[in-house]
Amino acid sequence: MDYRYHCYIPAHDGRNELPFNPCTLLDFTLLRLSAGDSWSGSSGDREILAVVLGGTASFQVGGEKFDGVGGRADVFSGRPHSVYIPAGVDFSVQATGGPVEIALPSAPSDLATAPYVIAPERVATGRWGAANFGRTYHQILTEIAQPDLPARRLIVGETYTPSGNWSTYPPHRHKTDNLPAEAAHEEMYYFRVAPAGGFGICRMYTDEGYEENFTVRDHGMHMMPSGYHTVVSAPGYTTYYLWFLAGEQRTQGAHEDTDLAWVGKSVPTLRGLGL
Repeated sequence: MDYRYHCYIPAHDGRNELPFNPCTLLDFTLLRLSAGDSWSGSSGDREILAVVLGGTASFQVGGEKFDGVGGRADVFSGRPHSVYIPAGVDFSVQATGGPVEIALPSAPSDLATAPYVIAPERVATGRWGAANFGRTYHQILTEIAQPDLPARRLIVGETYTPSGNWSTYPPHRHKTDNLPAEAAHEEMYYFRVAPAGGFGICRMYTDEGYEENFTVRDHGMHMMPSGYHTVVSAPGYTTYYLWFLAGEQRTQGAHEDTDLAWVGKSVPTLRGLGL
């Protein structure tokens, strides 16, 4: 049996699918279009958040038209534009003004709602951690930062881990519904690295003794139906990951590895020292 929970997604023009997927709720595709090209599909029984990674596109979602969505050059150039695509609609995307790259995380949904755009000014930003496990984030579609935006399962954001730093540290899991301490969620990471040619390392391990580590490079995917997880950037490079979760509810809660939780408790002291 293949127990791998990581892969590298293809990055050709058009729609690129995961080569395999151990998750039961989450899925992911990468859409890359040259200037003027378009792609059409249907959401079926899933909700999709189209996160524009770079470039600009026009979206037709059911009877709604959204022009000029996007604008950042790449994931390292500011906050994103996104389009929420509800279940049960046909939609199309056209690249305008140049090539466009769009992430399409999705999850099952029975929510009847209209599509909508999430503009960059709606994206919450901040810093998690401190010192050499400090990193910055964008919360794109979360219950905390955007409580007025409807979604059934998807929780989506972006994290930037600086040169030599650790991220999602202390490692945490989303195994059981025991709110507010922990929520049962699957999670996936989609990675990019800057400057080109760099790398990071991602570690995932479970309470049952499974462990894997893999090299983070452009278009790497870590798919986590369960398990603790953490990421580190190689010195000289920044790693980006789009993170997205899905479960039976959208309230976030994570359980930190008990043996390492003391590190998280040091954050106020480290920040008080300016770290």
